[in-house]
Parts: sequence; C-alpha cells; structure tokens
Amino acid sequence: MSGLLALLDDVAALTKLAAAQLDDITAQASRVGVKVAGAVIDDTAKAGAKSLGVVVDDAAVTPKYVQDLPAARELPIVWQIARGSIFNKLVILLPAALLLDTFAPWLITPLLMLGGSYLCFEGAEKILHLFAPHEEGKEHAETIDAAHLEKERVAGAIKTDFILSAEIMTIALAAIEAQGVVSRGVVLALVAIGITVLVYGAVALLVKADDFGLKLAQVGRLGVTRSVGRGIVRGMPSVMTAISTIGTAAMLWVGGSIVLHGLEVFGFGALSHVIHDIAHGAGALVPAAEGAVTWIVTAALDGVFGLALGLLLVPVVTRVLTPIANAFRGKKEAPAAH
Repeated sequence: MSGLLALLDDVAALTKLAAAQLDDITAQASRVGVKVAGAVIDDTAKAGAKSLGVVVDDAAVTPKYVQDLPAARELPIVWQIARGSIFNKLVILLPAALLLDTFAPWLITPLLMLGGSYLCFEGAEKILHLFAPHEEGKEHAETIDAAHLEKERVAGAIKTDFILSAEIMTIALAAIEAQGVVSRGVVLALVAIGITVLVYGAVALLVKADDFGLKLAQVGRLGVTRSVGRGIVRGMPSVMTAISTIGTAAMLWVGGSIVLHGLEVFGFGALSHVIHDIAHGAGALVPAAEGAVTWIVTAALDGVFGLALGLLLVPVVTRVLTPIANAFRGKKEAPAAH
C-alpha cells in the first residue's frame, strides 16, 4: 500500500513538473507570437508608408475611369476595378515578388528603376497633355454604348492598376525587414489588402461625394445642411483637380527618387549626393523646421529629376516603343481576323 501511495505521489510530482513546463512553453510561445505579430505589423506599416506616393497616384488616377458613365454604375465599376486590383496583387504579383526575392534579388533594383521610369513617363505625359489635350478619347466615348464603354474602362483601369500595383509591391518588398518567405509573404499580403481597401474606399467616396452633396442640398431640413450640400457640389471639381495634381506630383517625386536611388546602388550616386547637400543646406537655414524643409526640398528636386527623365522618355515611348508594340500586336491578332 505504501508503495502505491509513493507511486501516486511520484505521478503527482511529475504532473506538476509537466504542467509547469507546459506553462513556461505557453508563455514563451505567447511572447514570441506577440513579437512576431509586432514585427509583422511594424513591417506592414513601414512597407505601406514607403509605397504611399504610388498609392496617392493610384487613388488620383482611378476616378477618371467613371467619367461620362451613369451615376448608378459608378460604385459597381469601382468594385470591379478593386476586385481586379486584389487579383493583380495577391494572385500574380505577390508570388512573383517572393520568387524574385528568393531566387533573383539582384533583379529587384532594376525592376524598381523600370517602374520608377514608367511613373516619370506617365507624370511627364500628363503635364504635356495640359498644354496639348487629347480629344480622341472623348470622341470615342461618344460613339459607343455605355456597356461597351464601361467594359473598356474597367479593363483599362485594371491594366493601369497592375503597373502601379507592381511598383507598390516591389517598393513594399524592399522595405520589409522580416526574414523568411512566409513572414514576408504575410506582410506583402497585408500591404496589398490594406492599400487596396484604402485606395478604392477613397475612390468610392470621391466619386459619390457630389451625389451626396446634391442629396443634402435637395432634402436637407436645415439651411446650413443645404448650404453644406451645395458647397460639396461646387467644391468637388476643384477637389478632383487638386487630387489629380497631387497624383502627378507624386508620380514624378516617387519615380525620380526610385531611379536616383537605383543609380546610387549601381555606383552613380553623384546626383543623389548633390540633391542631398542642397536639401540639407536649405534645411540648415530654417533650424525650427529643418527636417520638414529638408524633406520638401529633397522631394521637389527628386520630382524635377523625374520630370526631366519623363520628358526624355515620352518621345522614346510614343515614337519608338508604342509603334513597335502595336505592330507586334497587329501580327498576333491578324490570324484571328479571318
């Protein structure tokens, strides 16, 4: 009997020891989980912030795709583009980015520079169009039915989104500090989802703001409510113009800074150093706001470089690359015509 009691006592002691060890393991796992979650959140925030310039441009570009279409179709169109954007980011670009990061990380900087050059081209082309606006798009919109126009607009928006999303994902990948494919993949997925919700949520609010203002002006019970509604309706064209301007500036700033950084990586950092010196010299003149002035001057000079590069690229793209691409597509599509 005493032997049985001793055995039970030993079992109880072992159980207590196992429970204590399990408690230690659980506590350690919890601490590690919190650290991992914190690192993922921190990486996601940093990667998202690095991509902010392209995000602003994405939000500024998209509203044009619902112009000249029925108001009832605005939100469905935004939803279709948002779904295409999520597909672009999660199904195509995320795996491609991780594969590049794992097997060919040396390609990331050249691809970033290529995307940055595209942003410079787009920004410069928008500025050129201010002085020589194109009317063919408007004429085309007037000659086809709304359903066909909507289909074309959605396809064009998703194509543009793919290019901007590729830039966002590459910038985000370069900013992630986490190690391991799974951790980096989780951060990229969170960035992709968060940015898509941010961009297309903002776009949905923008395209419906004038309708909301009109409704307030019509049914508002208070004079101040109706005045606010009329103010929204009157102010939205200026807001959209300002957003478009900000988007163009963001294109040139982000694209210029990406290309300059890439040149520095490849050993051609003289221009970056000149911009750095000018910006810090300007900041030193205003000690109370040195950081802000330094950033503003740096962004402005990066944008000037981006504009210059974009203006150089416009004739190359429009007179050389685009005709070649059109000729290639014509050869590919010829058999289908018969």
